[in-house]
Amino acid sequence: MLDIALNRLYPGKIALVSSFGAESSVLLHLLTQVDRGAPVLFVDTQKLFGETLRYREALIGRFGLTGVRTILPYADDLATADPQGSLWLRDTDACCHIRKVLPLERALEGFDAWITGRKRFQSSGRADLDVFEVAEGRIKLNPLANWSVAQLKEYAEQHDLPPHPMVAQGYPSIGCMPCTDKVAPGEDPRAGRWRGAEKIECGIHLPTHGREIDGSGI
Repeated sequence: MLDIALNRLYPGKIALVSSFGAESSVLLHLLTQVDRGAPVLFVDTQKLFGETLRYREALIGRFGLTGVRTILPYADDLATADPQGSLWLRDTDACCHIRKVLPLERALEGFDAWITGRKRFQSSGRADLDVFEVAEGRIKLNPLANWSVAQLKEYAEQHDLPPHPMVAQGYPSIGCMPCTDKVAPGEDPRAGRWRGAEKIECGIHLPTHGREIDGSGI
């Protein structure tokens, strides 16, 4: 699937978006079997765990990835909406919008398609996830949509892929440090994200692509 997408359908016009999180090593390793230099977009919200940043560097070195691009929020957006860096305390949607949704939206300009690592088992909201989607005029490819936890584990063990160091500490889904909590046995893997809130997605995978809060002044 990745070979066809990268080399036949969208050559030079498709990027993989990776959080370098709990299960990212599998998709990134699959990518290396096709093209180690393919564009990989990593959004650094500047609120990430240090473990994630170090894990990113470890995987880049281990896999020989040469197309990783680190995407940062715009300084003007932060100065306007989050000068103290505490917006997450008041409005997590707005915080995600300026630190993740807008930067990725800008980074995807010029691409016709993008690849994500989402899976159906991750949460009830992703249970009906399609392998191919249309979002904001682009094709979104979810090649691991129907993979199970067991399949991911088997693949990682088969290829001796290093796990994110926080997984063993009880974090099966890892986002920004202020809004990521440990997950109890039996909970959805993403239950620790925005704990205690109705929010279940950062915004980049919502049908509106985060535009539902454009009235915030950003």
